[in-house]
Amino acid sequence: MRLAILDDDREMCADVAASMRVAGHACYEFHSGEALRRALRRESYDLLLLDWEVPDLSGIDLLAWARSTLPSPPPVIMMTGRASDGDIIHGLDTGADDYVTKPVDAGVLRSRVEALLRRSYGRATAPRVEAFGDLVFDPMAMTVTVRGEPVELTAKEFGLALLLFRNLNRPLSRAHIMETVWGRNPEIPSRTLDAHVSQIRGRLGLRPEQGLRLASVYSFGYRLEQVAAVTMEG
Repeated sequence: MRLAILDDDREMCADVAASMRVAGHACYEFHSGEALRRALRRESYDLLLLDWEVPDLSGIDLLAWARSTLPSPPPVIMMTGRASDGDIIHGLDTGADDYVTKPVDAGVLRSRVEALLRRSYGRATAPRVEAFGDLVFDPMAMTVTVRGEPVELTAKEFGLALLLFRNLNRPLSRAHIMETVWGRNPEIPSRTLDAHVSQIRGRLGLRPEQGLRLASVYSFGYRLEQVAAVTMEG
């Protein structure tokens, strides 16, 4: 999972990131609230870890902005030295999903992160088969069927299609998609992603008449969304 961590204490930020990387997550460190806000306009993350008190744009203000502005805001854990009931209530009422007080215990934070990711995205362990309407994915065999008929996909096409279906109706940035499907810092042309999107759109029938739209999100990435099926009258 992709985690964005905001803390103006660089050492604290690095420690949290190191702890989360041990758990297998890709971590992106930010020391300015404005820098993270700019990143959120062009990137997608699976979870935000926000320090409350950041000088330029506080974590609580960034949280409020994300909840009111982003089309699909990620879950948020606040990290702060504020421990009063009033502060906790304010953080949760603003939209935080969880709250940890500083100094942050690495083991407790990892447990909170994993629990929130499970609640938000499910699949603590990938099931044998995942069904999305008429489409059935078998992640172990890397096969997919549409209305019972097998559809031939390459390994990358399969990974891309499953990622999009697991995040149905959620916009995913190009970097998010490419890192998940091709690995960190993939040295491939950007048009490679576009070609794979075109392939799976055609092979899986991801079109409005089938109740699905695989659309580009301008200057951001792609979103697979459910739509009312379009019937063709002759």
